[in-house]
Amino acid sequence: MVTNSTLPNFRSLTPHERLSHLRNMLDLDDTQWTQLARPGALPLERANGMIENVIGTFELPLAVAGYFQINGKDVIVPMAVEEPSIVAAASFMAKLAREGGGFRTSSTGPLMRAQVQIVGVSDPYGARLAILAHKDELIGLANSRDQVLLRLGGGCRDIEVHVFPDTPRGAMLVAHLIVDVRDAMGANTVNTMAESVAGRIEALTGGSVRLRILSNLADLRLARAHVRYSAATLATKEYSGEEVIDRVIDAYLFAAIDPYRAATHNKGIMNGIDPVIVATGNDWRAVEAGAHAYAARGGRYASLTTWEKAANGDLVGTIEMPMPVGLVGGATKTHPLARVSLQMMGVTTAQELGEIAVAVGLAQNMGALRALATEGIQRGHMTLHARNIALAAGATGDDLDWLVNKMITSADFRMDFAIELLAGLRKS
Repeated sequence: MVTNSTLPNFRSLTPHERLSHLRNMLDLDDTQWTQLARPGALPLERANGMIENVIGTFELPLAVAGYFQINGKDVIVPMAVEEPSIVAAASFMAKLAREGGGFRTSSTGPLMRAQVQIVGVSDPYGARLAILAHKDELIGLANSRDQVLLRLGGGCRDIEVHVFPDTPRGAMLVAHLIVDVRDAMGANTVNTMAESVAGRIEALTGGSVRLRILSNLADLRLARAHVRYSAATLATKEYSGEEVIDRVIDAYLFAAIDPYRAATHNKGIMNGIDPVIVATGNDWRAVEAGAHAYAARGGRYASLTTWEKAANGDLVGTIEMPMPVGLVGGATKTHPLARVSLQMMGVTTAQELGEIAVAVGLAQNMGALRALATEGIQRGHMTLHARNIALAAGATGDDLDWLVNKMITSADFRMDFAIELLAGLRKS
């Protein structure tokens, strides 16, 4: 399968025409076509088996971002999200990035942490050494619980022990099992391993084990992306490319020094990442938790991205963050559209999926910074949001396009204005 992620005039096509284009390019079969083309891809019976107290299913728009070129390979990126402008911004910045070679990505191995909390220890540093002295035994005990993972090349690799000598409840130890989870997100695997070693750790330390749970600060499982934009690529009618670059860097530095701005800046990054995580059936709450904890790892909350000027004047952007995602287990296996989304991207490993996600986050961040630093965020965003306002006002059919155009022409996107326009149209 050869993918061409350039999607010219894609926005002007109908959903059916867009899907037909993707079907031919991505070799979607009849079942996948039906799942994408019709509502209700997730049967109620299957949903009832996924979570508790099911009463129905809730659908989000599923779109594709185009123009992404990652490590020289074109990628169609599925995104499940309700907010307008996100897919358009990511696609546009990916289009501009192609002139500089697209996105370059890398990642560390799929290592997750399981934490075992030990309390009631009178000699915490001695207890730490007792655990470390029996590290090989504990690793073997943990690995005995998942032979399938071992056959796939994964398993518990190491054990760390962190000492907290003075808490309100006395000394506390926390043992970290470092586990290679391969292509799984890994929560169930590492939780089971943590529980399997609890009894032996109690015997070694004389303490009592409390929590046995993974950490969502997956700081050993990082994904990175890098992109370069020339000044010529970024020039607009109002601003030279050099001025755009300077303005983007000023906007980034605002997020680098001010946690109030950094929170919104990083939310914009997650605007790109979360829709990919949702579309593939992964745990977006885990990714969010790890991202924001990682952003504060230096003791102060700051930007997940960096933007700087290269020696030749190009704008260079980078991102590095935890990316605990999987291709096996959970909704990635049980949700039909999650499987289709993974096929669209042609990913074969969880690391590759994580790298695509951070590339989209970097593109999304650039789109937001460029808009904020030049025309302001509302002009483009509200133009795309006009259709949502028109729908909420009750517009349908030809009335919908008419009302959207009226709001854009008037640069007035208030709901009461939309209702007034629509009432006047129908009255006439």
